[in-house]
Amino acid sequence: MDSLQATLSALGRFVGHEHHFVLRVYFEDTDLTGVVYHANYLRFMERARSDMLLAAGIDQRAAFEAGEGAYAIASLSLKYRAPARLGDELTVVSHLKRLRAASVDIHQRVMREGTIVAEAEVEAAFVTPAGRPRRQPSEWMAAFTPLVCKGN
Repeated sequence: MDSLQATLSALGRFVGHEHHFVLRVYFEDTDLTGVVYHANYLRFMERARSDMLLAAGIDQRAAFEAGEGAYAIASLSLKYRAPARLGDELTVVSHLKRLRAASVDIHQRVMREGTIVAEAEVEAAFVTPAGRPRRQPSEWMAAFTPLVCKGN
């Protein structure tokens, strides 16, 4: 593991089948009332998904640079449940719900001390550099298979 991967892995880790990514809400994340601006939950979840891939041993950048492709969000459903505020420590909990040849379904929830602040259902499709769906690399499938939560 190189130093960058070691540093990033310290931000998030797997607890069983779930990946936990901790972050703090900063002033830049909030609106003028001190509540997290709604679009920033998408940023928090994207960071958590990227960190989850890294923790699973998947190098998105290398796949893209090799011309294999990258993930693109095919669909996303987001539900807000409670406000997060300036200074809050949040944990984005992510787990793989379903793995298919060219895509993966991920459930994510943003938590504050046991309270769900927001949650999302995300479908990430693997696409070629030209944007066409294609099979995920076999190494990625092998890394993901043991992480899929059965029955969720």
